[in-house]
Amino acid sequence: MINKLVEKIKKTEAPVVAGLDPMLSYVPEHLLKKSYAQFGETLEGAADAVWQFNKGIIDSIYDLVPAVKPQIAMYEQFGIEGLKVFQKTVDYCHEKDLVVIGDVKRGDIGSTSAAYAAAHLGRVAVAGNRFSAFDEDFATVNPYFGTDGVQPFLDVCKEENKGIFILVKTSNPSSGEFQDQLIDGKPLYEYVGEKVAAWGAQHMGDTYSYVGAVVGATYPQVGRMMRKVMPKAYILVPGYGAQGGKGADLAPYFNEDGLGAIVNSSRGIIAAYKQEQYARFSAENYADASRQAVLDMIEDLRQAW
Repeated sequence: MINKLVEKIKKTEAPVVAGLDPMLSYVPEHLLKKSYAQFGETLEGAADAVWQFNKGIIDSIYDLVPAVKPQIAMYEQFGIEGLKVFQKTVDYCHEKDLVVIGDVKRGDIGSTSAAYAAAHLGRVAVAGNRFSAFDEDFATVNPYFGTDGVQPFLDVCKEENKGIFILVKTSNPSSGEFQDQLIDGKPLYEYVGEKVAAWGAQHMGDTYSYVGAVVGATYPQVGRMMRKVMPKAYILVPGYGAQGGKGADLAPYFNEDGLGAIVNSSRGIIAAYKQEQYARFSAENYADASRQAVLDMIEDLRQAW
């Protein structure tokens, strides 16, 4: 799957992943009214509105971007109905030939991690049959249980030719409370990056590993360092746009071949119609605003890519 991701990035000339992280406040009123009229002002109605919102955006941008990243918490908040929409979103993105990165941030002790890996990337055995559940192509993984928590994901990735992105240095302001702590003079995130490189050596694609890393756009100096520590790891870069990251700052995340990183934007794309620069698009044309936001992001990233 890493080979497919790289090829799609080359084809689209867009190292962009669209974060499908919908909040009800992002959903235009006309979609909410339609879903509530059909399903009531209920969790089912809210989930359906999110699905209609997602579908409009996917239809508008699937030819521009190589990948999408649905954040599962935004769906879980609506309970079972939300998880059904998460599944529908993953399936629909696959129909559009998009690479799907499940932003699930899973990680636990061995048996639990194995169940998470089966749910999101692998298959579960039922009475002699094996079924895929959510079936994303990549999943984000929290490494802080150590190899016990990561190895089950590596095993499934090898079986299914899928991948993971391991949290190394996240984009949020307080990430340094733990991730920046020095151990023998090195920050903790550097040790995690070294483990990512070692785990990745176990499962290589043609040029890059199936084991990638998450390094926030808000810390370009860290990106430069981690690019050297993990030369074969693809870096998923959150924090672009709404959190302050800009294209000109992101060159350190890429390798000399112009590859090696894919940059995420979530609300900057899916809630673009609410931004002043896209005010010319009405709420009814929210998906057109999202498409324009993607085009503008691609142009901005040309400074780095």
